[in-house]
Amino acid sequence: MATATLFPNAPDVSADDYCIFGLATCFLRDEGEITEVQVIEPIPSAALEAILKGIPTSYKFACAKPIGEFFADENLQKPAEFPPSAQFSDNFTERVVAAARSYKHRPEAQKHLPLGTTKDDFNYSLERKRVLNNVNIVSTEDNVKQHAYTHQVL
Repeated sequence: MATATLFPNAPDVSADDYCIFGLATCFLRDEGEITEVQVIEPIPSAALEAILKGIPTSYKFACAKPIGEFFADENLQKPAEFPPSAQFSDNFTERVVAAARSYKHRPEAQKHLPLGTTKDDFNYSLERKRVLNNVNIVSTEDNVKQHAYTHQVL
């Protein structure tokens, strides 16, 4: 039985494809104030394997779902596991396609979290805050000083 493609630009990805979605605690900076936000984002297989090894993460939980549960008639919808206040990550669709492909490439990663299950025993930490709209302003003081003979052949 052939399934219809969900994304016209990604014919290899269908609504039945496996992907893991996490609820991350992130922050937004606005005029010096920092606001906490909950973000729904896909987790690629390599990132999942690192998180399962115990590295600190901003993910409260992750659930394995077919990607079709998030897309209804070309609109995004939140499954019941996620709080109503949670928002979708930037470039959500493109990131879902990339994450789904990572699980197709490494199907053994699907064994960590079977389809339809949720995992919430990660090493959850907000010590290193994920600021989503952080702007890095580079100044001339950031330049590394070099000796006059650095580029000379001696």
